[in-house]
Amino acid sequence: MDKDTNTIKRIGDRVKKKIGFPLTIPGDDKGNNRGAEEKMKKLLAVCAVSFGMFLFFAKAGFSHCQMPCGIYDDQARFSEIKEDITTIEKAMNELTSLSKEDQKNYNQIVRWVNTKEAHADKIMETVSDYFLAQRIALPKEGDGDKAYWEKLVVLHKMIVFAMKTKQSTDLANVEKLKALLSDFQKMYFAK
Repeated sequence: MDKDTNTIKRIGDRVKKKIGFPLTIPGDDKGNNRGAEEKMKKLLAVCAVSFGMFLFFAKAGFSHCQMPCGIYDDQARFSEIKEDITTIEKAMNELTSLSKEDQKNYNQIVRWVNTKEAHADKIMETVSDYFLAQRIALPKEGDGDKAYWEKLVVLHKMIVFAMKTKQSTDLANVEKLKALLSDFQKMYFAK
């Protein structure tokens, strides 16, 4: 038995052990399943490459590059967060309105909940992955740096209130987010 056949047999044995029945690979009448083994190898290779690409693009799609690229557009991030807050507010108003109807449109309700949660997640992501990880410099050792700690507290509150917008349709959380964003923007651009 060659190395590849042995490897496939071991994988088949492990699958049988886990799921309780054998994983069969079709072959010809003489028990020759060489073609099936080649297909299995190709399938495993495609799966490995696909998984690797998923891991690479999943991280790239959710945050800025996190390299010292120097390509930052802070004002665009503030605009994006403001737009996310506006979308959350609209979603909350739509949910409140749709929930009052006698014949509820659950499809629309679910879509607005998903939209509200997605935009709250985007705020939390931008705050943590962009501002906290890349744009707010750590204070020097032994430096009390009051401005640093004030920014940190406001960003933490933004994450908490973004989370709270996911938990209810209370517009007070939206208003708090708007105020925090305004406070942070003033702090951030004050040099």
